[in-house]
Amino acid sequence: MTETILITGATGNVGTEVVRALPDSVQGRLAVRDVRKAQSQIDTVHDFVPFDFLDSHTFAPALRDVDRVFLVRPPQLADIAIFEAFINVASECGIKQIVFLSLQGIERVSFVPHAKIEKAIIASGIPFTFLRAGFFMQNLDTTHRQDIAEKHDVFVPAGNSKTAFIDVRDIGAVAARVLTTPGHENRAYTLTGMELLNYHEVAKLFSDVLPFTVTYSDPNLLHFAWRFWRRGIPLGQVLVMCFLYTMTRFGQAAKIHDDAEKLLGRPPIKIRQYIEDYQQVWH
Repeated sequence: MTETILITGATGNVGTEVVRALPDSVQGRLAVRDVRKAQSQIDTVHDFVPFDFLDSHTFAPALRDVDRVFLVRPPQLADIAIFEAFINVASECGIKQIVFLSLQGIERVSFVPHAKIEKAIIASGIPFTFLRAGFFMQNLDTTHRQDIAEKHDVFVPAGNSKTAFIDVRDIGAVAARVLTTPGHENRAYTLTGMELLNYHEVAKLFSDVLPFTVTYSDPNLLHFAWRFWRRGIPLGQVLVMCFLYTMTRFGQAAKIHDDAEKLLGRPPIKIRQYIEDYQQVWH
């Protein structure tokens, strides 16, 4: 019997890649706020369902007849009660597994929303798989695209620390695998790439690929927070970004894990390949 998998965040960076990586043997159900808009963005054989974390009335219809869930926390939502409500409905619907996109090192930082969501999933008794991902390469073509494209600067307050970046295409492939193959229940995987780079080295790689020189300015936290708040990023999200880059500055992202390589059955994508694949974004 074909299983049905609910994909939250289906139009986001990772969700889109999960949808692409789903095998033909499963039926995807893409949870989106605006079905018509999503249908124009994503060319897929899978179904769409109206869904909004801020409207609990959408939870049960979206979860009806679903076997497994890929759960993503929208970055602007920090109220854990929202996710607890969703998890409770998932439990009532008999969901077999929740695969939650979490953060590298979250097991050591209990006050961050992702850690609280992990705790709520465990408490629900639903079998879980936590994908504790390192820094997305694709942050550089979304959150930091404007600074690289217009100012030719990687505007990140990370000091000289190194990061084991992970490509969201690899995260999507891993998520699809753990959703559709047995043996991953009640486990946590830390997903990183297999190379450690500081942002000076990242800027050099950008300079090698793009037709202009990219530098790394390493702003202080106040300057960083002020710029992104002025751009309209919610304050809570800006503070989370500052926290994560502070963790990076103190070396918390400077560790390679081989979970992604083992689950993919190949080496993860390297950042130079990522820049080459996405180079038109910064032109």
